[in-house]
Amino acid sequence: MKSIRLTIAVVAGLFAASAWAGYADDRAEIENVSNKYMVAVVAGDIETVMGTWADDGVLEWVFGTEVGKAAIRKAMSNFGGARPVDIPEGAKSRPRTRHQIINHVIDVTGNTAKSTAYWFAFTNNTPQGDVQLLYFGHYEDEMVKVNGKWLFQKRHVYNESRDNRAVFYPGLGEKDPRQKKPAAK
Repeated sequence: MKSIRLTIAVVAGLFAASAWAGYADDRAEIENVSNKYMVAVVAGDIETVMGTWADDGVLEWVFGTEVGKAAIRKAMSNFGGARPVDIPEGAKSRPRTRHQIINHVIDVTGNTAKSTAYWFAFTNNTPQGDVQLLYFGHYEDEMVKVNGKWLFQKRHVYNESRDNRAVFYPGLGEKDPRQKKPAAK
């Protein structure tokens, strides 16, 4: 009887460890897709950017809503590092903007996931050549696993420096600060 209980405990433990490893792998892959997207946007690598999107993906951002890969490609082809840059002959360096992404919160359910993360951008493209914070905001993402690969199904980009900022963000767990809290009893 003891050996049966031990066998059941070992099998249950292996199953739990396998499930946890699967979640950890999914989480790591989702975070990597998000990071890969960010690095590719800065580099102007439109093929890598597009490789992070599902065919019917939706991008909501300060410039509108893009539906499907063709519309997203068109919008992203002149954004970030993909914008044309005039570099003088003989230049040894050039100003740049770098985007960072932090604080991923990822919830995986089977082959779908929801993720939020903060982002910010620094630039040295200033008259004095120093480094300054340019923008900041957050992403609210819906991901889908297609053929074993995590992709953006929907990405809502909030930019706190632009017109699509809000008073509060329920997706980040914020409550409406204009609502009065009930008096304590």
